[in-house]
Amino acid sequence: MDLMANQGESSSSMYGYTALEASPFSIMTATSTTTTAAATSLTVVGPGGSRSNEPSPTRPVSALPSRYENQKRRDWNTFSQYLRNHRPPLPMTLCSAAHVLEFLRYLDQFGKTKVHNHNCPYFGIPNPPAPCPCPLRQAWGSLDALVGRLRAAYEEHGGRPENNPFGARAVRLYLREVRDYQAKARGIKMITIMVMMGSTLLQG
Repeated sequence: MDLMANQGESSSSMYGYTALEASPFSIMTATSTTTTAAATSLTVVGPGGSRSNEPSPTRPVSALPSRYENQKRRDWNTFSQYLRNHRPPLPMTLCSAAHVLEFLRYLDQFGKTKVHNHNCPYFGIPNPPAPCPCPLRQAWGSLDALVGRLRAAYEEHGGRPENNPFGARAVRLYLREVRDYQAKARGIKMITIMVMMGSTLLQG
């Protein structure tokens, strides 16, 4: 997925963004401390004063967070950092759909998907025969999945569903426009878009 892979490459962006990545080794180390050690002996005194040794119950092993949960946490940290680096800094309680759209457009500089302009001779051609100067953008599927994770994270952090900026109508319309334009620019048929949407829903 090209969204998070490229965020770490540019630490000198206009907002001073630095990608926050979680090491899988640190996750494994933290989890290993919660695993159960060997069962210890527990001395039980019976009715007649007799003593017997019984193993103490074992503690359940903590499950590792899913790939979706890890990605959602990283996305939330990234957006929170973006708001802190905003000029002026913006608290989450004042975040609106306009700020979400600003964030999505900001992420385009880290994209890897070639999106042809209308005046490009390769506009609408799926496999161009030669390179062109058209810009790289974030793929629609990446943005759509990102907004879905941030929408869930917003409510998990105490945000009210009716005030969720990631679920605003303006954000949905923007994603639809990006989807339609990229499909035309890259010569992608609607059936392919439906397959991409299904793959996005199956992630995590």
